[in-house]
Amino acid sequence: MFSGADLDFLNILGIVVDIALVAYVIYKLITVIRGTRAVQLLKGITVILLVWFLSSFFGLRTLQWIMSQAVTYGLLAIIIIFQPELRRALEQLGRGRLFGRSATPEEENVLNTIEAIMKSVKYMAKRRIGALISIENETGMNDYVETGIPMHADITSELLINTFIPNTPLHDGALIMRENEIVAAACYLPLSENPFISKELGTRHRAALGISEVTDSLTIVVSEETGSISVTKNGDLHRDLDEERLRAMLERELITNVKNTSGLWQWGGGKNG
Repeated sequence: MFSGADLDFLNILGIVVDIALVAYVIYKLITVIRGTRAVQLLKGITVILLVWFLSSFFGLRTLQWIMSQAVTYGLLAIIIIFQPELRRALEQLGRGRLFGRSATPEEENVLNTIEAIMKSVKYMAKRRIGALISIENETGMNDYVETGIPMHADITSELLINTFIPNTPLHDGALIMRENEIVAAACYLPLSENPFISKELGTRHRAALGISEVTDSLTIVVSEETGSISVTKNGDLHRDLDEERLRAMLERELITNVKNTSGLWQWGGGKNG
């Protein structure tokens, strides 16, 4: 049996846990709607509730009646207005992500970069559009950036695809990424001098291997002849990757390392070397 003091402590503990859980749920819901139009709608709802309270406090009966009607039918209106956000929250809840650890801004940037790469590479591989994308790591690539055309653009799948469309000024050569930016395109990379490279590999694959032998960059190749996808890293060539293996490799190399300040990819700071 619990004593009176124990019951009081349990009651207080229950209240604290209850408040903490509600606060956490509200916080996670805010993260879901952050950056959407729902934020502005929430501001409007807050104004309506404030006017309702003030009209009740000052005895403004007509205004109070109008606000009461707005609040009474507000629940249905919220369901209709917030349908996209509610669906998004339910999808994340179903995936177990709603109450998981929130991604840091750096991790969000890397995830967006991976999605852009995946979408563009899939598009180009299907249409056999040759591509060469090198992602800078700790070893600076300024020497190779200077051989190309400066871009300094945000990474989007549309821009990646458009860069490698045949017979355009930027399609020939390599595109170099640094952190969350496309630094330059039409860059020249050193060709590998490895005598054991398969004779069937073309210039793009040799350039991808060559840059991986002199830097710690990760380089993606889309074959113009076969549409196959390859990745080079530290002098190793991984050929004929499917979408699942490519995504797993990008996530392993980029997301894992952005979580460690001493990891391979320092997406939060610049490189000058």
